[in-house]
Amino acid sequence: MVTLRLFASIREIAGVNQIDFDGETVGEVVGLAVEKFGPDFASILPACRIWVNGNPAKEDDKVFDSDEVAILPPVSGGAYE
Repeated sequence: MVTLRLFASIREIAGVNQIDFDGETVGEVVGLAVEKFGPDFASILPACRIWVNGNPAKEDDKVFDSDEVAILPPVSGGAYE
């Protein structure tokens, strides 16, 4: 099982911060998440960064049991001095 971790607004849409999926590639794992969480989840994905085990990932990258796929939407805010 691959753990999918969700952050910020995409976590709010899904209603969970992590979930496990069976998938052989990043794209399969993300596709299973889209099936589970629906069109609002899918609509934010193009603006997100996807990482595997802390490294930038592409859709066709292989994933293995115990890997962690993270979806990070863009965030803004903070202070500017």
